[in-house]
Amino acid sequence: MNKDEILAKLTGIFHDELDNDDIVLSFETTAEDVEEWDSLSHIQLIVAVEKAFGVRFTSSEIQSWNNVGEMIDCILAK
Repeated sequence: MNKDEILAKLTGIFHDELDNDDIVLSFETTAEDVEEWDSLSHIQLIVAVEKAFGVRFTSSEIQSWNNVGEMIDCILAK
């Protein structure tokens, strides 16, 4: 799976978890760019991403992400 495929899959997860089909993710997207992406929904997103990709993230990995692209890099490294 390449970065674009992961981004497409993440977009679907964000649509489902944040209940907003208008969200457009890019590699540079941050939580500040998505109105529904707050600290509570962040936890729901992480759980959904872990389940969808069959991975587990450490707290330090999650805290190190500055944008969606860094989340994707972490998924690729798993």
